[in-house]
Amino acid sequence: MAVAGAASDPPRWELYKLLAEPVRLRLLALASEEELAIGELAELLGEGQPKVSRHVAPLKRASLLSIRKQGTRALATLAEGVKNDPVVADALREGRALCSADGSLARIADVVRAREAAARAFFSQPQNGDARELPSELPAYLTALAPLLAHRRLAVDAGTGDGSLLDVLAPVFDRVVGVDREAAQLARARARLAARGYGNVTLHEGEYDDSVVRGIVEEHGGADVVFAARVLHHAPRPGRALAALSALARPGGAVVVIDYRAHDDEDLREKQADQWLGFETDELLRYAKKAGLSDPRVTTIDASRCGDGPDGHLDWQVLVARRPLDA
Repeated sequence: MAVAGAASDPPRWELYKLLAEPVRLRLLALASEEELAIGELAELLGEGQPKVSRHVAPLKRASLLSIRKQGTRALATLAEGVKNDPVVADALREGRALCSADGSLARIADVVRAREAAARAFFSQPQNGDARELPSELPAYLTALAPLLAHRRLAVDAGTGDGSLLDVLAPVFDRVVGVDREAAQLARARARLAARGYGNVTLHEGEYDDSVVRGIVEEHGGADVVFAARVLHHAPRPGRALAALSALARPGGAVVVIDYRAHDDEDLREKQADQWLGFETDELLRYAKKAGLSDPRVTTIDASRCGDGPDGHLDWQVLVARRPLDA
């Protein structure tokens, strides 16, 4: 660094020579206040961009300025520590005085605000699309949420179907096991996983309580969460199904059942092969108790949140319960 005074540094007189140009003094002063693009510095200095670039180059070589690339833009800021050099400190004082006199120091705030102009104009325009649709970038938001959850080593998605719930689970859990009996459904789930690039999901064709699934779960000491989304109303014996699901959870792990509230839409027996027309809240609580789960809670999910599928007109509900720690 030209300001350090080491044996390998250029002579000190070169630093004085470099700082003898008023434009460079002003440039350093502005860059010490805010990281600014070369074009922004040119605007503030009232100089052409090529000329400003020519002044920036020797200041960068002398390690007085740090330059950061952002695509085609170069942003300049005062290099760390150079203010400690008395010559540079004096140059900055002179540069600030010049910038105060010509008003460029006060205009920095306007230049920074102007960066927002394009974004403000873009977002002020009417946007196309249905506001009810979930954002396509939802997996990115879930990835950001994941570190806030304490227990997320393993999740089981029982009856994964086409894998729609995997879009929620894969960004959050370290590993996910999706289980379904139908090969056609799993083929759709695999396509979804490939499109999203999820490498932490294992799909299994079979029953959610078979030896393969139990083996995977046992390797991890049980699942942190077992999900059954719209599965129970297809089960011939819902109570036994919930008991089998709960056995996959680790002690203290959660079982989450998403299903319909009791309804009278008989068409769903034909449209979706539903065995049961939803469940009363006390039915779910009774099933959870018989399965040996603790602290069961049921929450209603309004139909407005349940999509536009053939069951989107129904109110759903979610049962959350835990496997006891002494299980």
